Amino acid sequence: MPTRNIPVIAVTGSAGKTTTKEMIASILRGRWTIFKSPSNWNLPPNTRKHAKQLRAGHRAAVLEFGMLRKGHIREHCRLLKPSHGVITNVGTAHIGNVGHRVQGIASAKSELIRHMRKTGTLVLNADNANSRLLSVKGFQGRLLKVGIRNKAHYKARGIRFLGRGVAFRVRLNGKEERFFIPCLGVHNVYNALNAIAITHSMGFTADEIRKGLAKYPIPYRRLVRTELPGRITLIDDTFSSNPDATKAALDTLASVSRKHKIAIIGYMKDMGKYAVRGHDEVGKYAARKRLTRLYTVGNLARHIAAGARKAGFPATRIRSFASRPQLERALAGTIKPDTAILVKGTHLLKLEKTVSFLKRSLSRKRS
Repeated sequence: MPTRNIPVIAVTGSAGKTTTKEMIASILRGRWTIFKSPSNWNLPPNTRKHAKQLRAGHRAAVLEFGMLRKGHIREHCRLLKPSHGVITNVGTAHIGNVGHRVQGIASAKSELIRHMRKTGTLVLNADNANSRLLSVKGFQGRLLKVGIRNKAHYKARGIRFLGRGVAFRVRLNGKEERFFIPCLGVHNVYNALNAIAITHSMGFTADEIRKGLAKYPIPYRRLVRTELPGRITLIDDTFSSNPDATKAALDTLASVSRKHKIAIIGYMKDMGKYAVRGHDEVGKYAARKRLTRLYTVGNLARHIAAGARKAGFPATRIRSFASRPQLERALAGTIKPDTAILVKGTHLLKLEKTVSFLKRSLSRKRS
């Protein structure tokens, strides 16, 4: 067997896979030489390559198991059988590929539970209602739950949003331990809890976990915060998009202490028959976030604008654009001082170019 009985930690879920993987890897590296799957290379052909890259010196492997459709996670497990599994949450990413129902997502994610090592360790989210749809029947290993609101083995308390990250406490071995993560958003506390549950169950100390979390590398274009002249905060979350991740990004924008708040939200892909409803839900959610302005990009994203209007957000503060260049022409010269700007959307829109445009124009304007 290629894994030679070393721990193989697999992370799947609708959102938070890459961040959870990076947090786990950062903790493990404090003690061991490990293999970590790069970037978000997380489909079965990538795992086939990763299995061949394991070496005798590796003490553990931590990988993302991504899926576009049913059967993908089973294939990952056939290539590298996990001893530890994390299902971050069950949402609506790629719902169009699994019968347009959340039950289809849960069924596809449950392949990890069925095909990982039977006596392994599984971590689930106690606060994610859809995680109850996961099939744990027949799993004989250790089931651990993480949460903030509901009863959980690893529960975060005293969450505080600081300038550059989030501080919180978790009870380990009967003692309240303090942790800090250098990233934005309460959803990242859940990712940290996943990492704490996995590594603590593997025997890592609170101090080792604390050090690993404090210095984990923030994944590229995932809620990366840049401070620009004039008290302008730019949040780049342009790597990928789905309804749950977009709501989490809006929560993050809402937590930034700036007078004006602008959300630039692009369309979401792989939604199938759920597309209109999913975009509409994001719009309704955005309407509750005290935004100054809402900009949408792409034809499907017009349903985000419609959802926001239906929820009472003033139509005069919403603009929809068919393309990114149209958006950028409208943005030029309109950003006021003391503003937080979120840029969020599928990578197909290339909204990272809008982030670069804003950095250039806002720095030049005030230099």
